[in-house]
Amino acid sequence: MEKKDIAGIRKQFKTDNDLLNISNIFNVYIMKDSTDIYHAQRQPFGMLDSDQQELFLNNFKKILTGQLNEKLFELKFQRDAENSSQLILHKGLLGSAEDFEDHMLQMTEKMIQDHPYEKDIVITFIKAEYMKPTRRSNDETEENSRDTVYSHPFILCTINKTEEPKKEIQFDYVEKEFKYKVEVDPIIDLKNPLTGFMFPCFTNDTSDVNHVLYAASKANEPDYRFIEEVLNGEEIMTAKEDKAVFEEVIKDVVGDQLSPSTLATVYSEINQTIEEHDADEAPKLDYRDVERILTSSGEKVETEKVKEAFARITDNEAYELKANSVVPKFKSKSIKIQTKIANIAISPQDLQYIKQVNYKGKRCIMIELEEDAEIEGFKMIPEVFGE
Repeated sequence: MEKKDIAGIRKQFKTDNDLLNISNIFNVYIMKDSTDIYHAQRQPFGMLDSDQQELFLNNFKKILTGQLNEKLFELKFQRDAENSSQLILHKGLLGSAEDFEDHMLQMTEKMIQDHPYEKDIVITFIKAEYMKPTRRSNDETEENSRDTVYSHPFILCTINKTEEPKKEIQFDYVEKEFKYKVEVDPIIDLKNPLTGFMFPCFTNDTSDVNHVLYAASKANEPDYRFIEEVLNGEEIMTAKEDKAVFEEVIKDVVGDQLSPSTLATVYSEINQTIEEHDADEAPKLDYRDVERILTSSGEKVETEKVKEAFARITDNEAYELKANSVVPKFKSKSIKIQTKIANIAISPQDLQYIKQVNYKGKRCIMIELEEDAEIEGFKMIPEVFGE
């Protein structure tokens, strides 16, 4: 899935939206330190009052929030997996409301099998359909843009922890006394889902039942047990891991010393690859692409050496790095230059203006400027270099 596909579905989670039909919601309560289902309840989503619907809709929106390959991961299902989640989810999606409930109970069993949670949790499943008009409205045509739509049935799951209710001291105006108030009903934390997933994935208005979208609790910290044992997804690499692989490959090939201008050119080449790539598919870099980028940046490297570096670091010479993961987005993210004195943040395209120089026998960072620098609103006084 691309960012625009996820954003397109996420923004549909709002009340009174005729483009989104949530037919059923199924909630399962699991007690802490237990691998048994304490209670399960399925009902039509439309039977909830509007305030309840809004709480859940915000929860569903939360689970689809985050950067791809950092917090959201498109997983390819393992082939020939035992008790395949792909098959369970597909049957639940195509079947009746009762079938949906039965198959989601199977998914629940996979989640809690040999894995008790530290707190009571609530697992929520919805069966829904997102209808996307094939084209925008056009007042000059008689055809309504909603006469023809893409229909996207899907299942979405969120796992939410519960919190103990607050204990309070209250004052009774009538009896004129202080009273201790304690609630026994746990509160479901719908604002901070632990994890979740959506099946199937969508790309350019086409369903892809061979992939599932997984949401981690924190960026670059996916739950590999959940991915492999619950969803039966194939192994993944986070954006952070991909960036680390890229850096290790570069160090292996050209060493750990690069001039800022060379590094700026490397990032510029990768950014250009991203911009020129087909927007419908995430661009990737193999060893040939890395060799080309380094050569364009003025480094003399051999293809075979880059290939060997890939094989040594990833155990797979054919491994492909996700281009978006290894380079900061120009004009939106910055690169940190770390020293013991201070840390400097600068955009990738401005690295060419940074140099490390020797000044009076000491190493210094020199930044080329087009105007006077300011410190807390005060302009710095120019000093003659060498004094």
